[in-house]
Amino acid sequence: MEIKLNNFFMESNKSETSRNDLLTLVRSLKYRIILDRELRRPNSWLTDKKNNSVNCTGVKPVNYVQKQLIDGKSVFTKEENTKVITLEDIRRDMESCHRCPLEKTRQNLVFGEGNPFADLVFVGEAPGAEEDLQGRPFVGRAGQLLTKIIVAMGLKREDVYICNILKCRPPGNRNPLPEEIEVCEPYLVRQIQTIRPKVICALGTFAAQTLLKKKGIPITALRGQFHDYHGIYLMPTYHPAYLLRNPGAKKQVWEDVQKIMKVLTGEYQGGM
Repeated sequence: MEIKLNNFFMESNKSETSRNDLLTLVRSLKYRIILDRELRRPNSWLTDKKNNSVNCTGVKPVNYVQKQLIDGKSVFTKEENTKVITLEDIRRDMESCHRCPLEKTRQNLVFGEGNPFADLVFVGEAPGAEEDLQGRPFVGRAGQLLTKIIVAMGLKREDVYICNILKCRPPGNRNPLPEEIEVCEPYLVRQIQTIRPKVICALGTFAAQTLLKKKGIPITALRGQFHDYHGIYLMPTYHPAYLLRNPGAKKQVWEDVQKIMKVLTGEYQGGM
């Protein structure tokens, strides 16, 4: 890398290359570093795997947007030569969303927050009053309980990613309507494709039924076991708001969480 940079500066002196050329190189290097970070391959472009030498030829942008059947399972796969989509790109798209009436009654878009490279994503159903006020997911009483669960796992909120099926609060905290889920779910799918976590924890009936496409099946029948979400482990469990009303269910949630922890640490030996 140092040799190539030295060569560049020598050539610049000889040909009196403009300052813009130098800026172009810097931007190119910055882009490659950012790209590798997005793909969880820090500085992989510096090394040529064939001869372990410096490689400055660049890398192809990759986006997890295709779905492909592998061994009978639908998984997200790499699509070459496409723009790498970031969470901020998706947020900007949502800020101009007019797909349903909720954007007229909300105070703030509650897009999601946390580590964009998280191994664990929590998905709830919809923002509540406090979330709508702050523009952040799970910050009310249920959110405080979720934070305690995350800490009990040995993690922090900044280590995981937290979001909802709906990004706007339904009036009066009513349940999400099917048509609202239909138009908002694609944004959630894009979030998951971008983060590409190891595990998704679906909090409550609406999150579990929506992601698994198992309408009508209660959370009591879905929780406690992993499901396959396009090659990602998905664990449904009770919503923290339910635990506030039914503290006795905390034991079952902790059992579900322990299984998630085993996947994250590589100790889980079961299937989906």
